[in-house]
Amino acid sequence: MKKLLAMLLVVTLFGATLAGCGSKAEEPAAPAESEETAAPAEEEPAETEAPEEAAAPSGEEDTMTMDEVIAAVQAADVPSDLKLGYVCMNLANPWFVQVVEGFNAACKEMGLSEPLTIDSQYDVDKQVSDVETLVNDSYDAIMISPIDQNALESVVASANEAGIVTSCAAQSVDIADFRYICEEYSYGQAIGKNAANWINENLGDQEEVQVCLITQDNVADTIARADGIQDTLEAECKNINIVARQAGDTPELGLQIVESTLAAYPDLQVVVASNDSGGIGGYQAMVNAGYTGDDPVAVFSGDATDEALNNMLEENTIYRGTVDLFPYACGYESAYQLVYYIMNGKPAATKTVIFDPVLVPLADLLDGTYKYDPK
Repeated sequence: MKKLLAMLLVVTLFGATLAGCGSKAEEPAAPAESEETAAPAEEEPAETEAPEEAAAPSGEEDTMTMDEVIAAVQAADVPSDLKLGYVCMNLANPWFVQVVEGFNAACKEMGLSEPLTIDSQYDVDKQVSDVETLVNDSYDAIMISPIDQNALESVVASANEAGIVTSCAAQSVDIADFRYICEEYSYGQAIGKNAANWINENLGDQEEVQVCLITQDNVADTIARADGIQDTLEAECKNINIVARQAGDTPELGLQIVESTLAAYPDLQVVVASNDSGGIGGYQAMVNAGYTGDDPVAVFSGDATDEALNNMLEENTIYRGTVDLFPYACGYESAYQLVYYIMNGKPAATKTVIFDPVLVPLADLLDGTYKYDPK
């Protein structure tokens, strides 16, 4: 039945018209480029010229833009009984919460029931079991934010062999049909650049600036992100002393790390986190220690989650920067891509979209250069 439907829909969708996407907070943006390397953090992504034909027949390499994919699915009659699932790395991280929001919103637009979201809670064995459950339950498509792609290779291969469409969000599973991923080292460079700019402008005349790094070194694929942060800081700031580098990508762990670092290094001035989740905890520790925006201290992170952005909007804040990877758009666009492949067949080769990091220094948030609708 699916094969017959796929053949009919290929013909129907072949001349589908194109439609655009909106902004991040209210309507999903398309901030990423479908290339194997990310664009530099300070440059605007180049526009992709749309091909004349919108639909890629089953078995061919997919070169469609996300706008074209969304338009094609919206023009089609999507079966309402499709089963989509998302196996998440850790829902304690607010970035993944916004991925889920985008994923659910897209499914609702397509007339599907709310997809199943499973929190693997940073447990590799649990995540493998979670994916196996969806494979055994004959889900039509599975999206994964992998903790360890090597551990997932066998179960994802089984899903592919069963005809289930597979994708990954944030970190990579290389054999998935669709990857919406982060180039980790470049992302770390963007976070480090944001912090380095502030340090050089505000603390450049100091002999030493003590820095604490809150990382995701507990996840193999994200160690490169912290390396990018550290390398950038050390290359651009001649007076920094990185006094701590510890894994702690939840608010609770971020709080603990900065509290212990302050106890050992009471002159600590800058906290830089690999993601907002750890940064939010580090920020709370610095606030608890009595620091305000009048003090020469700062917290930087990456992900531009609502919680971090709202902390940046607090009066006299010390949360002075983040980097946007547009998690809502990741979930939203991934859901449409999965449904497109369900209806039209898997691509001949893995399709990859790479996040394009956008620096969000505090000044850009306050003057409206960075558009954000506070929640």
